[in-house]
Amino acid sequence: MFPLDCLRAGESADVIDVHGEANWVCRMAELGIRSGSRIQMLQEGTTCLLQVGGCKLCLRSDASSQIMVAPVANSHPVHS
Repeated sequence: MFPLDCLRAGESADVIDVHGEANWVCRMAELGIRSGSRIQMLQEGTTCLLQVGGCKLCLRSDASSQIMVAPVANSHPVHS
């Protein structure tokens, strides 16, 4: 288990926990980022781009460091 901001582009992970103020945790859940959901890192960086369900979301690195994930075994980074 590690923070979301450690994922590389192309890797997928399951959300284990979301830390922070209750309002922020609730907002993340409304966007689909909650315990048990699967996400994919599309673009890493200080503002990362995620695939969550059928949606794409941008998160700042301070927010993504509060989301703990577990990697998906068959997830491989996309190489250019």
